[in-house]
Amino acid sequence: MTAALPVVSSKAALTGHKGAAIDRDAEENIPMSNNTAGPREHGVSLGEALRVWARVAALSFGGPAGQIAVMHRIVVDEKRWIGESRFLHALNYCMLLPGPEAQQLAVYIGWLMHRTLGGLIAGLLFILPGFLSILALSYIYVIFGDASVVEGLFFGLKAAVLAIVVQAVFRIGSRALVNPAMLAIAAVAFLAIFAFKVPFPLVVLAAAVVGYFGSKSGSRLFRTSPGHAAAKGAVLQDRDSLLGEATPAHARPGLGWSLKISAVLLCLWLLPVALIWFFAGGNSVFSEIGIFFSKMAVVTFGGAYAALAYVAQEAVQHYGWLKPGEMLDGLGMAETTPGPLIMVLQFVGFLGAYRDPGSLSPMTAATLAAILTTWVTFVPCFLWIFLGAPFIERLRGNVALSGALSAITAAVVGVILNLAVWFSVHTLFREVTVLTAGPLHLELPVPSTIILPAALLAAASAFALFRLKASVLLTLGLAALAGMAWTLL
Repeated sequence: MTAALPVVSSKAALTGHKGAAIDRDAEENIPMSNNTAGPREHGVSLGEALRVWARVAALSFGGPAGQIAVMHRIVVDEKRWIGESRFLHALNYCMLLPGPEAQQLAVYIGWLMHRTLGGLIAGLLFILPGFLSILALSYIYVIFGDASVVEGLFFGLKAAVLAIVVQAVFRIGSRALVNPAMLAIAAVAFLAIFAFKVPFPLVVLAAAVVGYFGSKSGSRLFRTSPGHAAAKGAVLQDRDSLLGEATPAHARPGLGWSLKISAVLLCLWLLPVALIWFFAGGNSVFSEIGIFFSKMAVVTFGGAYAALAYVAQEAVQHYGWLKPGEMLDGLGMAETTPGPLIMVLQFVGFLGAYRDPGSLSPMTAATLAAILTTWVTFVPCFLWIFLGAPFIERLRGNVALSGALSAITAAVVGVILNLAVWFSVHTLFREVTVLTAGPLHLELPVPSTIILPAALLAAASAFALFRLKASVLLTLGLAALAGMAWTLL
């Protein structure tokens, strides 16, 4: 979350070249790219790559900024697999997609280095530590959640996570709300969700349409400009990396490859959901989890915080899988474990099936639901990369697309602000009143029911993050200790 990203992270397309190891059989039938240097073998074995990706996964704390920084340090600076330009080109493409950009970037680079198998290894290893960690914490949560120590731990984590979400609003807003048009989009997005409960996908779609046509009109308000954050030290040029500058055979678009990989991954993604629905019925919690999180996989633009606003709206209010405070508990787990923050969805699915296990034991149902949630959340990430990566050159410099994406990012700021307000209402107050009038639907706190220790701990966490520039992990750790001490006392 707070780690400095040593590379450009703008969504604007940057110049660069794709590259990967050569498939010599395919090379004979595919024309060479316009690069002046020919493709060359990079010399990195699959075994070495597996060890490197395991190391990246073990160090992937701190949210996407920290994860991308770690990946850049190891893959570009230390191992010199790819150059700075190629890394940025891959990153910018991943930032266009729904889902966790850091995990998708790992898949992309793994695919460049060792084709499909390399992408699978990199992507799966990136997920595995977080999955196992959150699964273990979920067991502890449902077994010992009423114990004073555990209760105090999550009491402290909730307050700290609330401050972290507020920090995310300021961090993303400072980059996205660069003019009155972007500010207006963010404000409308916030009001649409907060006051009228408009579904998150509709907010994203409306913002994309406004941004697309606003950019097509030629308005400067919808143009994006690349940010600049130079990496420390010498920049590794593509020509000096192990991959070199050339575009390898498997990184060039082909209709046959696209159709084959799309069919395989779509089956892997949707066939299990269809089978569950067929055998268990549409009212089964497993069918609901599979369908709901499959929809989430295609609308999670803007990262975990934006996705959580929609999850809170549906999983808490519609499905009743968990309570508002429990959403913060899950986010606290995701913040303190390696892997993408979107892994918090695994906790949501876990609790949903634990409380509605059907004919299974609660723990068995919860474990299966955690696996199902993770499956339908991350299989699409591999689809987006394997299908779209060979075509990314066609996306660069597309002004209308850049305008649509800038508008989506602005809307996401409003969505995350709604999440911060929603968390505040349900974390800092014991009672909430609902005001309805026509389409208006407001959840307002009862001021007299404020939970003073939670408010003080949230304020202290915000002070640590904003004024003292403390790291997320340190803030979470201190808040958890303070929460446990308060509960015991």
